[in-house]
Amino acid sequence: MTSTLDAASAAAPGQTKGIKPVSMSRYDTDFQGFSDDLGASFKRYGFAVIADHGLDEDVIQAAIDDAKAFFALPEEVKRQYHQPGTGGARGLTPFGVEAAKGAAAVDLKEFWHVGRELPEGHPYRKYMRDNLWPTEVPGFKPHFYGMFEALDELGAKILKAIAHYLELGDDYFEDKVQLGNSILRMLHYPPVAAGAAGVRAGAHEDINVITLLLGAEERGLQLKDADGEWLEVAPPPGALVVNIGDMLQRLTNHVLPSTSHRVVNPEPDRASFARYSTPFFLHFNPDFVIETLPSTISEENPDRYAGKSIMAEDFLTERLKEIRLL
Repeated sequence: MTSTLDAASAAAPGQTKGIKPVSMSRYDTDFQGFSDDLGASFKRYGFAVIADHGLDEDVIQAAIDDAKAFFALPEEVKRQYHQPGTGGARGLTPFGVEAAKGAAAVDLKEFWHVGRELPEGHPYRKYMRDNLWPTEVPGFKPHFYGMFEALDELGAKILKAIAHYLELGDDYFEDKVQLGNSILRMLHYPPVAAGAAGVRAGAHEDINVITLLLGAEERGLQLKDADGEWLEVAPPPGALVVNIGDMLQRLTNHVLPSTSHRVVNPEPDRASFARYSTPFFLHFNPDFVIETLPSTISEENPDRYAGKSIMAEDFLTERLKEIRLL
């Protein structure tokens, strides 16, 4: 999401100190170098910045415009698309519901979820609910599902590079995520009232495999570096932030870390402005069993999860309970 400076320098607006961007254009021309640089960034920060992502900006903008139109609807209209007790899997999660694990206050946000659509009778339908589509916003379904499919495809490419970096075989993840319980989230952080309790998003780690995050118009995203310093992540046009989630951290025995990040409240002069962002949470297939990769176990890095394998869907359910969505 940003161009970057040397780790010893101060980050200017639109830059994240220490994280060097990797151009997606190198995927076809220098796959080895692309994988090496991407993997090194993930290993060091748990985050990477991908420039030249190649996604259709018109599709992205159409989806964001639709989200703004939906979130501007009256509360009673929006609430028709909330399904309590479902973990926020589809449709609306209203303002003030989700909280970071262990946080006292809820996050100052609301969001909409779009997931994978499966044919009737598919065995994974017991894990994945049907999508909801608001009739009040024409074009919402094609715009959002088109964005879901584009990010799903890009995520598969990034995982191929990660597999190459980890020397697993380039196609290692292919049959483990192709029908993953992945989610496209459109986030709306309303203007922040003076003296508001809580923050837009408390410090947390993501549950899933990797997250692909398109830039927000308003600043606020920060990641926690290994030395405890909070670094601002501010996206320039045409760039994407990707971060490691807890599922991949667990699979790789923390060789690739899942890093804490947050969205802080705006400065007073920007408090009246809403913030929108579009993370895509890429998940394993629901029945994939997460167990430590043998290649990541060593004398210096013993298996943190010996005898503790867990199915991806069970891991997801545990975590959704921790963040108050279940």
